[in-house]
Amino acid sequence: MIPRTIFLRLIEGGCLPPSPLSGLTPEDFWTEKTGRAVIFTVAIDGPAAAGKGTISRAVAARFGFAHLDTGLLYRAVGAKGGDPIAAARGLMAEELARGDLRTLEAGQAASRVAVIPEVRAALVAFQRRFARAEGGAVLDGRDIGTVICPEAEVELYVTASAEVRAHRRWLELGGEAAHILAEVVERDARDMGRVDAPLRPAADAVILDTSGMTVAEAVAQAIALVAARMAGE
Repeated sequence: MIPRTIFLRLIEGGCLPPSPLSGLTPEDFWTEKTGRAVIFTVAIDGPAAAGKGTISRAVAARFGFAHLDTGLLYRAVGAKGGDPIAAARGLMAEELARGDLRTLEAGQAASRVAVIPEVRAALVAFQRRFARAEGGAVLDGRDIGTVICPEAEVELYVTASAEVRAHRRWLELGGEAAHILAEVVERDARDMGRVDAPLRPAADAVILDTSGMTVAEAVAQAIALVAARMAGE
C-alpha cells in the first residue's frame, strides 16, 4: 500500500499517484486491469453543508470524471413544466446547467414532482446510466451509495458536526446562528428518519468527517482514496 503521506505529496505537487504494481497512473492501471475504458463510479453521500459538493467537484475535476449533483434532478424536472413524467424520462444532463435551478421556485416545483413514483423511477434510471457511462462519474447526494449505486467502486460518506455545518451556512448566508443550527438539526432528523431511502452511510462507505479539516485537506483525502482504489488497492 502507498502511504497516505506519499499520496498527499504527489497530489499537492499536481502529480498522479503511481500504481504500486506497475508505475502506471491510476487511470491507466484501471484500463489495463479491466481491458476497457474507465467505467468507475464514485458515490458521495452526506448531510447538508458537510462539504460533499465541493469534494465531488474536486474529485471529478482531478480524474476527468463527469459530475452529477443529484439534488438538481428534481429541480430540473419541475422547472421544465408540462408533463413531469415525460420531463423526467426525457431529461438530459445538459439541462442541469440551467441557472435557475437553485431558486426557491425551482425547489417548490421539485417538491411537487418528487412525490410521483414514475418520476422517481425515471430519475433513478438516469442516475444509474450516468454512473456507468464510459469515462468515470462522481455522483453526490443522500442515497447514492445505499440505493442508486450500491456497487460503486468508491463509496464515501462526508459528514461534519451539526454545529460546524451550521456555522458554514451562517458564513455563507448570514442570519441568526441559533436559527440556522435548528434548521440543520431538523433537516438531519427528516433526512435520516424518512422511510424511503433514509440518509445513512453505505455499509462499506469510508467516513470522512470534515469538522476539523480545511477544504484542501478534505479534498486531498478523498482524492487519495479514489486514486488508491483505481490503483488496485
